[in-house]
Amino acid sequence: MHLLVILFCALWSAARAENADDYELMYVNNEIFNGLHPTEDPTPCDCRREHSEWDKLFIMLENSQMRESMLLQTTDDVLRGELQELRAELGRLSGSLARPCALAAPAEARLARALEELLQASRDAGRRGARLEGAGPPRAEAEEEAGRALRAVLEELRRTRADLRAVQGWVAGRWLPAGCETAILFPMRSKKIFGSVHPARPMKLESFSACIWVKATDVLNKTILFSYGTKRNPYEVQLYLSYQSVVFVVGGEDNKLVADTVISLGKWTHLCSTWNSEEGRMSLWADSELVATAVDMATNHIVPEGGILQIGQEKNGCCVGGGFDETLAFSGRLTGFNIWDHVLSKEEIRETGGAESCHIRGNVVGWGVTEIQPHGGAQYIL
Repeated sequence: MHLLVILFCALWSAARAENADDYELMYVNNEIFNGLHPTEDPTPCDCRREHSEWDKLFIMLENSQMRESMLLQTTDDVLRGELQELRAELGRLSGSLARPCALAAPAEARLARALEELLQASRDAGRRGARLEGAGPPRAEAEEEAGRALRAVLEELRRTRADLRAVQGWVAGRWLPAGCETAILFPMRSKKIFGSVHPARPMKLESFSACIWVKATDVLNKTILFSYGTKRNPYEVQLYLSYQSVVFVVGGEDNKLVADTVISLGKWTHLCSTWNSEEGRMSLWADSELVATAVDMATNHIVPEGGILQIGQEKNGCCVGGGFDETLAFSGRLTGFNIWDHVLSKEEIRETGGAESCHIRGNVVGWGVTEIQPHGGAQYIL
C-alpha cells in the first residue's frame, strides 16, 4: 500500500514538471514570434539612418518638381490677373465708345493682333510648363526656361497695354460724350467767333435749369459758356469759367454762385445750373454731383423775354456781334446744350449727365432741335 502511494506521488510530480516545461517553452516561443529575444528586455530602436546617394537624388528631383510646380502656378496666377485686368480695361473702352468710327479701325486691328499674340504666347508658356513637369530636367535649366517664358508674356502684356492706352487717348481726343452726334468747335479765342441760339419759346422765366457739355482748350479769368441779356441788362443769365472754377449768374453780378476747381482743360465736363425765383435758390452741378448751392439769390426776380441768347460770348452791346471782347471768348468744344423752364430734380440732373444724355431735350432749348447758328469760324463737327 505504501509502495502504491509513493509510486502515485512520483508520477504526479513528473507530470507537473513536464507541464511546467511546456509552459516555459510556449512563453519563449511567443517571445521569439513577436520579435523579442527571450532573455532581453524590449527597447525601442533608433530607425534613423544616413540617406544613400540614390535617396538624396530622388529627394532633389522631388524638390525640383515641387519648385517647378510652384513656379508654373505663380506664372498662371500672374497671367490670369493681368489678362483679367486687360479684359476689364477693354470692357471699359468698349462701353465708352458710343458709335463706330472708321478712323479707329487701324488701332483696333493692332490691338486685336496684339491680344492674339498674347494668347498664343500664354498657350506656348503652358505647353512649356507641361513639358517641364513631365520631363523633369535639372532645376536650374527648368527655372530659367520658365522665367524666359514668363518675361516674354509679361512684355507682350506691357506692349498690349500701351496700345490700349493709345487707343483710349485717341478716343478721348476725338470722340464726343454721352451719345452726342455733333458738337460746336470754337477753334480759337476771337471776338468774332460765337453761336447764336434761337429758343423754342420765350425766355420769360421764373425758374429754369440749363445744362451743357464743355471741353475747354484754354480758360482765362472770364470765359463765357452761354449768356442771355437784354438791352436793360446784358447780364441776365450767364454761365462762365474762371480758370478751374465755374460761375453762375442770375439778374446780374450781385447774384453770383461759384464752384471752385471743377474744370480740367482738354477733358469733357458736364455742367448744370438751376435757379428758382421763389426761394432764390441757385445750384451748380458738375458731372452729376452738386458742387455749390445758395439761397436768397435774385429772389422774386423774373428773367425777361426779348433778350439775346448766345454761346461762347456775352452780349455787352446793342446788337448781336456788337461790342464783343476776345478775352471773354470761349475756345474748345460745346455740345448737349439744353434749357428747361423749371428746376430739374437730382435724379433728372444725373440722367442729363448720363451715358445717353445727348438724347434728352430741354423744352426751351433742345440740343439738336433748337436752331444754334455758328458765326465767325465756329463750326459743327462730328
